[in-house]
Amino acid sequence: MTAVAATEPRRMRASLTLSVGIVLVGLHVVVALLTLVWTPYDPAGMAGGRLEGPSLAHWAGTDRLGRDLFTQIMIGSRIALTVGAGAVGIGALIGVTLGILAAFATRFLDDVLAAAFDILIAFPTLLLAMLVVAATDSASLFSAILALGLAISAIVGRLTRILAKRVLEMDYITAARTAGTSWAGIVFIHLLPNIWPTLLVNFALQFGLAVIAEASLSYLGLGAPPPNASWGRLLQEAQGTVYTAPFGAIAPGLALVTLVIGMNMLADGLRDIGDPTRRRSR
Repeated sequence: MTAVAATEPRRMRASLTLSVGIVLVGLHVVVALLTLVWTPYDPAGMAGGRLEGPSLAHWAGTDRLGRDLFTQIMIGSRIALTVGAGAVGIGALIGVTLGILAAFATRFLDDVLAAAFDILIAFPTLLLAMLVVAATDSASLFSAILALGLAISAIVGRLTRILAKRVLEMDYITAARTAGTSWAGIVFIHLLPNIWPTLLVNFALQFGLAVIAEASLSYLGLGAPPPNASWGRLLQEAQGTVYTAPFGAIAPGLALVTLVIGMNMLADGLRDIGDPTRRRSR
């Protein structure tokens, strides 16, 4: 009874972590969807004076061009979620496919793919983004998503390869092969259901990292070009007035931090659900 009672606070903490993560991420999702049909002001239009402070008319103040900063931040939520979802989607599609291929491949091909994953993981994301921008001849939202997706695919592929190899060594996989189950059946019936919970946690973590990376790229001018209101570009524009109008940097920074923290808490909560042993050990 004592052991059971001791696990209850831990389960409550895990549930609270997941709930807070869902709320924080869900808030950004709602804001992003809302921008598709409504924003307080025209995102590209002058809504007031330059560098005004927060007020009832402008909740986050205005930027150096007189645009409503809260509207810009709302648009930034949509861009951040688009980049995160797009990059993770590309990374998952490429990484899971190559990771499973490596697990089933011959020793030589497995070593080649493992080395390719290690090289891509060691390759700086910003440099990869520069190469993608050079290849596409312009900095755009698509080039940022593609660069981050390629970087994520190496991480996902390496993890998928490790997890798949562990599953393929299990006795029930040998039994399935002996029973004549096809390779496709082994992948979709036995392999993916067993590795998917761990991959889902990793996807959530990579989503948060992709949001930070996109902000970094936009700060350097390699992300979504104007008039797209990326949080990174808002931070770059506000650096020259950070002492006279600090809220121009604080507001997008808070938006970025809340989304990343929300994704990390969501990943932590999903990890607790998928790994009861870890939950009990806390």
